[in-house]
Amino acid sequence: MAEDFYSLLGVARNATDAEIKSAYRKLAMKHHPDRNPGDKASEEKFKKIGGAYEALSDPKKRRLYDQYGEAGVNAGASGGFGGGSGFEGADVNDVFGDLFENFFGGGGRGGRGGGRRRAHGADLKYETEISLEEAFNGGQIPLKFARAHTCATCRGSGAKAGSSPKRCATCRGSGRVQLSQGFFSMAQTCPKCGGEGQVVEDPCKDCRGQGRVRKEADLKIKLPPGIYDGATLRISGEGEAAPHGGENGDLYVSVKIKPDPRFERREDDLTVHAPIDVATAALGGAVDVPTIDGEPMKVKIPSGVQTGATFRVREKGMPKLHGRGRGDLLVAVRVDVPRDLTARQRELFEQLRASFEGEGKEEPGVFGRIFGKE
Repeated sequence: MAEDFYSLLGVARNATDAEIKSAYRKLAMKHHPDRNPGDKASEEKFKKIGGAYEALSDPKKRRLYDQYGEAGVNAGASGGFGGGSGFEGADVNDVFGDLFENFFGGGGRGGRGGGRRRAHGADLKYETEISLEEAFNGGQIPLKFARAHTCATCRGSGAKAGSSPKRCATCRGSGRVQLSQGFFSMAQTCPKCGGEGQVVEDPCKDCRGQGRVRKEADLKIKLPPGIYDGATLRISGEGEAAPHGGENGDLYVSVKIKPDPRFERREDDLTVHAPIDVATAALGGAVDVPTIDGEPMKVKIPSGVQTGATFRVREKGMPKLHGRGRGDLLVAVRVDVPRDLTARQRELFEQLRASFEGEGKEEPGVFGRIFGKE
């Protein structure tokens, strides 16, 4: 049995939009894959709450869910995200309306009175890939994709210039026809006009009477600084155009962030690995590390540091998506032991080893002086 969307988000069925949004944000942060690497259960939970929020944050989808459950949402969205087969952009009242009118005398159509319906355009899904720097800076990115546009020649009517659609003679403009058999009376979508209530007798040559044509869209969308990998942005009205003047669908943009060879990201923090030589590890010093800002910086290394030690540089990570300020830069130290030594370097290391074996006795040589053996 499917889980209840309200229970998944932990809100009441009469929760406000603000309460639903707040609950989703808290759960999304808790179960985000970046915060729970390798945790399949948490990843699955993240997907479920995302689906629940997508349904309940959209007034139309929430209404469908409240009336018919998850099946109603699926029916209403079928064919979206690319305009496939199914009830593309249809109101679920039209999907189930015939059945309700059979048994409840038309009360299931929400007061629409059997009038002409206007279909919605299909939602579209687009995936874009950006760099970590683009995620850091935010700003506009270009998108190019094919979609259905309202025909400019007929302005969506589907009729040839100088003409207009005519009222359907079969349903007399209502978009529905009444069928009677025995005691039962059933209303269904008009087979002649497809529920539009009108027919195009002289179609537009450019769109062939469809009211829309397929061509490339060229958009620029704004990314918020600090956006996460896997985030989905909803751009209202930028999906497929609806046939004959209906409401456009929405565009859902899924953001994928390319791996960066310099940094590892965990929420708003960035980790950079800094190799140092054995002399710096023993004596201390400084190491140059890259930053996401683009300007390298020096990080102080104390003497006696070991591989795996991590130093935190405040406010040098990613911008906080849902708050002010930035995350931190974590500098993870790795001590590199040289593999190929020159003759002089080998001599010096031999002297150093002898100084350690001498249990504190004075040892001549450069390393003895460097390490303060007196």
